[in-house]
Parts: sequence; C-alpha cells; structure tokens
Amino acid sequence: MEITVRHLGDVQFEIKARQHAIISDQPENAGGFDEGMTPPELLLASLGSCAAFYAAQYLHRRGLAQEGLSVRVQAEKVKGPARLENFQIVITSPVDLPQEHLDGMQTAAHQCLVHHTLMHPPKITIATENSAAAPVQAGV
Repeated sequence: MEITVRHLGDVQFEIKARQHAIISDQPENAGGFDEGMTPPELLLASLGSCAAFYAAQYLHRRGLAQEGLSVRVQAEKVKGPARLENFQIVITSPVDLPQEHLDGMQTAAHQCLVHHTLMHPPKITIATENSAAAPVQAGV
C-alpha cells in the first residue's frame, strides 16, 4: 500500500493513491486556503471511514438497513509531544436497532485496520533523499 504527496504551493499538498487524488490544506487562519482537510482531519477521516465500512458490513451481512449509517470521530489536540489523543467514535444506525445489533456494529468497528494500527503503534521510519532531477550542491 502506498500514497504519494506532492507540494502544490503554500500549505497545500496533493495526495494520490492509485487513480485517486485529494488535496490537503490548512484553514485560512493558519495560512491556507481551506480547500481541503488538514492532515489531522484526514487521520480522523481515515479512522471514521474505516469504522463505518466495518459497521456497514455488519449490517449488510445481517440484511439490516445500512443506507444512512453515519460515523462521527472526535479527538483532542494535546502537547508534549503535539498529537491527537482521546479519540471518540460514535456510530449512528440509520434505523432503530436492538442493543444486540448496536453492540455488533461496535464489535465490527473494532476490527477496522486503521483502529488496529492506532491501537498497536507501527514502526515508522523517515528518510530523506534528493530528487533525481534536482542538482546536488556541495560545499555550501
């Protein structure tokens, strides 16, 4: 699995995966144009859409209504180091369901790949390199 991110100017970036592209930006009060979600919002979107997928699959497998299912994800910004903390996911069923199916959707959402990734932090490495097109300046 891979995505690429390309700087468009100022604080905007184009993010591509397969044949899909989205824009990441900052709000106007942070120097952006507010033409896309911020990186932390994209993280919440990833978690929420993954949880929604698993909840919808639970409903689908049981022949229950899934059209109109919604998920809200919230998190707090904290410092030391700066990060998101205290994620809260709320799954709202499109119809009234008995508690057993609400519990089933919750259990299904816990199987989400993004949820598992956040619950078991991955190893992350960061490397830098020069572009093949960019000349390397030595001795500056």
